[in-house]
Amino acid sequence: MERSPRKKSFRIAIDTGGTFTDCVWAENGRLRMLKVFSTPADPSEAIASALKRIGVADGFILLHGTTVGTNTLLERKGARIALVTTAGFEDAIEIGRQARPRLYDFFFERVEPLVLHNLRFGVAERTASDGEILQSPTPDGLRTLYDKLLPSKPEAIAISLLFSFANENNELAVAAVLRDLGVPLSVSHQILPEFREAERTSTVVVNAYLQPIMQRYLGNLQSRAADVCCHATEKPRVFVMQSSGGITALESAAHEPVRTVLSGPAGGVIGAAAMARASGFSQIISFDMGGTSTDVSLVDGAARTSSQSEVAGFSVAVPILDIHTVGAGGGSIARFDAAGALRVGPESAGADPGPICYGKGLQPTVTDANLLLGRLQPKHFLGGEFILDLDRTRAIVTQWLKKHASSLTLEKFAAGVIRVVNATMEKAIRVVSIERGYDTREFTLVAFGGAGGLHACDLARALSIPRVIIPALPGALSAYGILVSDVVKDYSRTVLWEVPGKLPKAQLNEEFLKLRNSAATEFREENWRGNIRFQKTVDLRYRGQGFELNLRFSSGLLDAFHKEHERRYGYSHPEREVELVTLRLRASLPPPRTKLAVQPDAQAAVRAKPLRSAVNFEGKAIRSDVWERSQLQRGKRYSGPAVITEYSATTVVPPGARFQIDKANSVVIDL
Repeated sequence: MERSPRKKSFRIAIDTGGTFTDCVWAENGRLRMLKVFSTPADPSEAIASALKRIGVADGFILLHGTTVGTNTLLERKGARIALVTTAGFEDAIEIGRQARPRLYDFFFERVEPLVLHNLRFGVAERTASDGEILQSPTPDGLRTLYDKLLPSKPEAIAISLLFSFANENNELAVAAVLRDLGVPLSVSHQILPEFREAERTSTVVVNAYLQPIMQRYLGNLQSRAADVCCHATEKPRVFVMQSSGGITALESAAHEPVRTVLSGPAGGVIGAAAMARASGFSQIISFDMGGTSTDVSLVDGAARTSSQSEVAGFSVAVPILDIHTVGAGGGSIARFDAAGALRVGPESAGADPGPICYGKGLQPTVTDANLLLGRLQPKHFLGGEFILDLDRTRAIVTQWLKKHASSLTLEKFAAGVIRVVNATMEKAIRVVSIERGYDTREFTLVAFGGAGGLHACDLARALSIPRVIIPALPGALSAYGILVSDVVKDYSRTVLWEVPGKLPKAQLNEEFLKLRNSAATEFREENWRGNIRFQKTVDLRYRGQGFELNLRFSSGLLDAFHKEHERRYGYSHPEREVELVTLRLRASLPPPRTKLAVQPDAQAAVRAKPLRSAVNFEGKAIRSDVWERSQLQRGKRYSGPAVITEYSATTVVPPGARFQIDKANSVVIDL
């Protein structure tokens, strides 16, 4: 993957997390890593600090995984936006699907729409479901719309007209007039030319809500990156990780920020799959436990995307890697509820004040519990650069337990915190595996994130997963995934074709060719060079069904659909008519062929002996080996109980487990 003009450039991937900002780059044939504390008020500040410490080169390339979009949605701090839609459908964004996530919860409150009622505008127009224009917007009607919008002073505008996916002419007419307002426009047929008005409108609204914020952030990031190498002859180039598992140009991310709402977690899935393949495993469950949340995803040969996702309570129908997130991380705060039961999360101590053992926090967290149980070693955190304060943790947690009139000892309380947070994460893994018809005994758990290795073996045993992999650079695997990601662009079009028994191959090829030509044009406009790979998939369903299954396009598509329906739902109807709903094309360009394997530390002592420390397992303090990861010899088998420390993470191996360093320098733990 090269961008013209052809030139070797220094590439660095940076993933912004809730507690740490992780950096990964290749230098002299070895992967290097740096972790700095995040700056939530302005994430680009931590990035600039990291770039200065790394000493970036002239004309470097920055590949960035960002949480700005996600946090903006969660905190409701986006732009003041207006929605323009077909007259009579102004409140569709609020009506939605009328689905109740908790059917018997009478006190459930729906998430408020991102568009205020007085900022929803209707335009007199109508397009039929087959694309026929029944009514075009009149010049007078468009002028009236402009005059209504002007005094409301929106910061961005979402345009989503009925059936615009079938014919975009009316939307183009509206957009042409509103462009004179000088604010960003999000137009539905450009962002998501698919059916389902509620989901399409929601997606476009989310995009508009994020546009001004992401444009400011990415512009600021580019300026800060340029300031780091202010004397450079060539300015740095910035690319952004998408939720679909591929990078895109900064300009594209600023125009369609809805595609970046799960930017960081997507990098983790791609990195986990790449590391697992290097170890010889293709069926994995990725388990990313960071400071604020845990992200899990199932990869059966290849990472799968979903086009029916929900982020912060809002439907987002652009392709997103199938990731399930729960509010459980190292910084998750423990508390007693009104009934005296122990709860953990979803509230997090974050980077500031952080856990008690970091020196400023005053509320017990999962990290503090791991430290109290001996699973975290105070002097082996971040390679010894940061010492965890065990005495402060003991004193404050003891005082906290007394305040809550708890009779629990420190050890029992800490063990309870671990059990509660493990239960939350176990449920998340079940959602992406067992509840979807997969047998966890056939998979390998790939654990990463700063806290993943502390909990992976407990979760694997609870779910009968036979093996755990702790990849190289586990605390920065999301950044590594961003570094090795393809350039990706996704295209789609709803067709709604009924198939009595034979695929309309000529029509399918014609429609896919249109999508392919669009991809080629965009890659050419962004000056990408290389062999573009195309992946065709189709959403199918039985006629009369409300939801679809997405399958790779092939001559045996219909047979594959019946089999997948049987696997997923337990039944199929080969005699029933099938409907082709949406055609999808993924265009990707692989990164440069650079050897990115993690090399072992040649300076590590071959005959090094471990330290010994007491670690609590199931209520018992057991003397365990404490290894520095660089001391482990490749191919040699070791036995638990053990604690493996390294710069970016800590791994706990329970009694009875065996582990070794494999050919890819990953720790493979057999349970």
